[in-house]
Parts: sequence; C-alpha cells; structure tokens
Amino acid sequence: MRPVTLAGGENAVLLIHGLQSSPAELLPLAKRLQQAGYTVHLPHIAGYGYEHGDTPRSVTRWQDWHAKALQEFRALQQQYKTVCVGGLCIGGTLSLSIAAELGDEVTALTLLSTTLWYDGWAMPWYRPFRYLGYVWPIRYWYTYKEREPFGLKNEQLRRWVAREMAHKDASMVGASRLNLPAIQEAERMIAVVKKSMSRITAPAIVIHAVEDEVASPRSARYIAEHIGSQTVESVMLHNSYHMITVDNERDQVAADTIRFFDHARAQRTPG
Repeated sequence: MRPVTLAGGENAVLLIHGLQSSPAELLPLAKRLQQAGYTVHLPHIAGYGYEHGDTPRSVTRWQDWHAKALQEFRALQQQYKTVCVGGLCIGGTLSLSIAAELGDEVTALTLLSTTLWYDGWAMPWYRPFRYLGYVWPIRYWYTYKEREPFGLKNEQLRRWVAREMAHKDASMVGASRLNLPAIQEAERMIAVVKKSMSRITAPAIVIHAVEDEVASPRSARYIAEHIGSQTVESVMLHNSYHMITVDNERDQVAADTIRFFDHARAQRTPG
C-alpha cells in the first residue's frame, strides 16, 4: 500500500487507518477535509497496515507503529502551520499514543470508533480465549476471519464488501483476515495508552456508534472520562456500526470533525 496525500492549504491533518487496513476506509473523510482547506496525509505504516503477501511474521511491534506515526507527524509539522491528528479503530488508539507524547503540539484530535476493548456485540464467543492463541507457534498460523456485518449498517455497502471479501484478501474496510500477532501488538499498545490518557492535552472529539459491533461505547466513555484534554466533545451515532467513516453517517462524521478542527485552530490563533 502507498501513502496518500491530498493537497490543500497550510493546515494539515494526519489520518491513521485501522489495523491491517488501508487508507481507503478514510478517503471519504480525507476528501471532505481537503474540500474544507486542509492538506490530508494518510501514511503507510509497514507491519501495521494491509499489504498483499504479508504474513503474520510481517507484523512489527507497536512501538514501531508509534515511531512511524510520530515521524509522519514531525514531517507535517515542518511544512504546515498546524497539524491535527485522527484515526479509526486502532488508528484512533495509535493517535492517542502519539498525542500522549506530543502534548500541545497536536492542534486537535478526532477519535473515530477508537478501540480500547474488543467488546462489541459481534465479537465471537471464543474471544476471551484469544490469549491462548498468543502462545508460539499458534499465533503464526491462526487468523481471525472478518465476517458480516463488516462494520457496516448500510446493507448495500455490506453486500458489496461481502462480494469483495469472497474473491479478494482485502476490501475498503480492510483485510479479510486478521492475524494474532497484529491483534496482540494492538492490545499491548492499548494497555499503555490507557495508562497515558492523562498526558493527552490536545482538544479531542470522540465519535462512536452506539451499535459498534467491534468496540462498544465503553471505549468512548473511557476516553472522555480519562483524557487530560480540557476540551472534549463526545458524539454518539445511532445509524452506523464500526466503520463510521464509510457507513450511513459518514457525512456527519466529516462535518463534526471539520467543525471541531476549525474551532481548535481558531482557539490557537493569536488575537
């Protein structure tokens, strides 16, 4: 997968897609941000995102993901007046991870379906036993197969994704299978991020679906209650599942993010 940059104005946004996924799931939001005047960068993080031909042994440590995301932020910071950060699912968790280190250098955060617990209503019954699978060598041969509803309440989109998943190893919502090393590294990062919440000072908007089938609203509530930011806004969606950037309320997600980013930038502008 290649990184994507949508050129706009002098204010930038770093958007981080979900685990073993690609920028495709964030493109609707990225295009709206570009139309609003932002330059938007969606990086490729090796060992984190989807790459055709990758194996479980291709997964890198979460610290490597953090370092790459931080590097991408610094590169934008060198070129643009302000830099906002956002992410979907584990991309939201990774956004929190770098925000804890960067402090007020981050202009604002948009945290989309951010996952701190895998406790949504569609999680398989054997989910609590996944820790047994982290034991070598099981972790290298077992994969979790994505299944309906694929994070989508929109039935037309869901049917399209189902057809894609049946014939390909990925779709607009990510890889057709998630491997255990990736999930294990994500959970290691989650544990650290939970302990770092008070260090995050950037204004944050937390957008989450009430019916998120991957991560229940518990994750959103935890962020709102524990983040160190003085300005926190929570938005709960009632007609979407996990993939809120492409599902029924994607326009609201974009509008709320743009409004919040614009306000955060205005608050930082002298005079």
